[in-house]
Amino acid sequence: MGERKPADIGFESWVDKQIREATERGEFDNLPGAGKPLPGLNAHMPYDELWWVKQKLREENVSALPPTLALRKQAQEARTAAARAGSEAEVREIVAEINDKIREAIKNPVAGPPLNLAPFDVERLVAQWRADHPGQD
Repeated sequence: MGERKPADIGFESWVDKQIREATERGEFDNLPGAGKPLPGLNAHMPYDELWWVKQKLREENVSALPPTLALRKQAQEARTAAARAGSEAEVREIVAEINDKIREAIKNPVAGPPLNLAPFDVERLVAQWRADHPGQD
């Protein structure tokens, strides 16, 4: 189906012809999911015309959040990762990385709601990690 639509044929009839010919060649036979409801549609939830976009964003781990909200989310995830870290050095690395991002956003404001974030106190998070992980360093 690499051909272009001829100029003298209407778009709809050209598309219909392409579909009909592909059907006749059996190109739509035995497709995965044939005869089944579309995945992602839920009969118990109101219809959302963007369900497939949201599903694709989740699958690709893409965020549609404004940059400030995305950074807030990253900061929370970094705090959780620091608490679960296997060593003090790992805590420091995680906190340093997110603090760099926060400082950059403060220095060069990005679009979206106010950031309302300050760099984390590394020593406070390390002390908390030590208290939660006695005997590790």
